[in-house]
Amino acid sequence: MAITIKNADEIAKMRAAGAVVAEIHRRMKATIKPGVTTIELDRLAEDTMKEFGATSSFLGYHGFPGHICASINDEIVHGIPGKRALKSGDIIAVDVGAILHGFHGDSAWTYPVGDISEKAAQLLRDTEHSLYLAIAAAKAGNRLGAIGHAVEQFASAGGYGIIREYGGHGIGRSMHEEPHVPNHGEAQFGVLLRAGMTLAIEPMLTLGTERTRTLKDKWTVVTTDGSLSAHFEHTVAIGPDGGEILTKPQGVGVE
Repeated sequence: MAITIKNADEIAKMRAAGAVVAEIHRRMKATIKPGVTTIELDRLAEDTMKEFGATSSFLGYHGFPGHICASINDEIVHGIPGKRALKSGDIIAVDVGAILHGFHGDSAWTYPVGDISEKAAQLLRDTEHSLYLAIAAAKAGNRLGAIGHAVEQFASAGGYGIIREYGGHGIGRSMHEEPHVPNHGEAQFGVLLRAGMTLAIEPMLTLGTERTRTLKDKWTVVTTDGSLSAHFEHTVAIGPDGGEILTKPQGVGVE
């Protein structure tokens, strides 16, 4: 599949889908605490999507059973919501995708549950920072490799494991479009970034290994050494000065 270039109207629709995703995350942040189950978070997302006339990008995707992905501690991505209750000291990555007006918005955030260790808190701060470094590199005229290079330089200097088996992706009318967006690479390589390209950029860093394995549920991906993992993601539109974040609050009814 070729990389699609979106026009202004299409990007506006993606902003609207992104605003629903952002509102779900706002509500997630207020809800996440010890004792809450991941299926409760899933229902929160479902109810919010219905409120704004959106549907889940994830539910039923290759058979995935949740409206969100909820990945706790050493779980990197694709955690299935269920009866597991959060405990103080946990970290949880919540990945939300919503479809509105035929376009997708996709954003993940990793949240602390109660009081977490300083190492875990630093992992969250640094993974989030690496996301914004990558977004700044998502500039028209740069190469695709500049995005992953920005993540890799920062993460490697901090001693973090960089998940290389998974990464970001193009997004628009489909949740997964070309190109694949790795979280490592050389700045001078890859396709030329052009205004109108829309990408989901999503660094995943760990306190240990870069190696992964998939659990018996055939979805949940974990670190092989049990080390903590954090995941931050925004949907962006390539622009002249870096990526415009589309998954942020805006629009009628969304604060």
